[in-house]
Amino acid sequence: MARRLRPVGLDFLISAPLRLVHTSELAATPAAVYRALADDVPGTPSWWPAVTAARPTAGGAGREVRLRGGLVFQERILVSDAGERYAYRVEEANAPGLRALMEEWLLTPAPAGPGTRVRWTMAVDAAAPLRTLLRAARPGVVRSVRDALRELDRRLAASPAP
Repeated sequence: MARRLRPVGLDFLISAPLRLVHTSELAATPAAVYRALADDVPGTPSWWPAVTAARPTAGGAGREVRLRGGLVFQERILVSDAGERYAYRVEEANAPGLRALMEEWLLTPAPAGPGTRVRWTMAVDAAAPLRTLLRAARPGVVRSVRDALRELDRRLAASPAP
């Protein structure tokens, strides 16, 4: 059963009791990566296997994301800076013990040439058992993000730029 989570502000990305962070470099441009993240929400499952469905809600101000295992998140977009930053918090979730969750995608030009440096941050507040589980699952979660970004980069390289 879904329940309302604590509404947190962007400062939660720094102050959260648990933070998972991953950085990848992609060949695709920041604009192309941003479009895949923010504009093509329904396309997310095509490059991120952990996501079974995703759709915009609230006229584009939110998203509904369904994950393998039956987790469902109702998200509110907090920052949508084209080609630079995309951040959202989970407003409702069916994950027991979850109190607050926010994700941020920072996109910057890759320092070693064309492409994008992507820094993903997940900030979480949860009951102690869930926090412990997430800490133990950190390598798998980070691997999932890394692999999803690699697949996204492959897909973007194979599709013509708009």
